[in-house]
Amino acid sequence: MLKNPDFEVSPPSQAITGVLETATLMNIATGVSKPVHVTVRDNNVDQALKALKKKMQREGVFREMKLRRSYEKPSERRAREKAEAVRRARKLERKRLEREGF
Repeated sequence: MLKNPDFEVSPPSQAITGVLETATLMNIATGVSKPVHVTVRDNNVDQALKALKKKMQREGVFREMKLRRSYEKPSERRAREKAEAVRRARKLERKRLEREGF
């Protein structure tokens, strides 16, 4: 059992399809917890862990953890966010041009 306050795994309970474990991901910035459900079928824990990691990746948990390892000055944060916005805009423009056939 993990002892991280931002990630909790409830004790397993029996379900029709197998064992159901519920993990709660807490958004560190807002303090709001969001339940994530992963079903373990046929005692295949590796597959369930893969699904959990994929969900956490989509939520941006790993990226946020990496960013919070050390202090980021407000000026550095603004510069990073601006660079991310430029990358997103360029990517959207590329996709738009690709769809239009240019």
